Amino acid sequence: MEITDDKLLRIALVTSLIGIIGLIIFTPTIEVKKIDIEDINRGMIDEEVKIDGVIQDISQSSSKSSYFLTVNDGTGQIPLIIFESQAAEIQSNSFDIDDFKGRKVEVVGKITEYNSQLELILTSGDNLKLTK
Repeated sequence: MEITDDKLLRIALVTSLIGIIGLIIFTPTIEVKKIDIEDINRGMIDEEVKIDGVIQDISQSSSKSSYFLTVNDGTGQIPLIIFESQAAEIQSNSFDIDDFKGRKVEVVGKITEYNSQLELILTSGDNLKLTK
């Protein structure tokens, strides 16, 4: 049986469409991995993770555009960086960043390394939530 270029192209297109439709259907059900801070390591750089913890400290950059929060979950602590665009999203939801100090939160962010220290970058203003 001979496969022509036309048949091969059709098979490739159908396979691609099935894959794209599968991604569209299953992407909303993919959940970010929840992890303890003590389990975060350099092998996880650029991964998106979810942590629960208490905001212990809040400071601002000298330009007042970014925030640096310290999150502690009882197993360890990690800096959480909130850039200007995410801070604006949080403030548009009627929250002030300082309102989070001493409160328990759920954070989804990307693990990065800066000056040989691991940190978490907030990926969206909606990914910092108060919990009970």
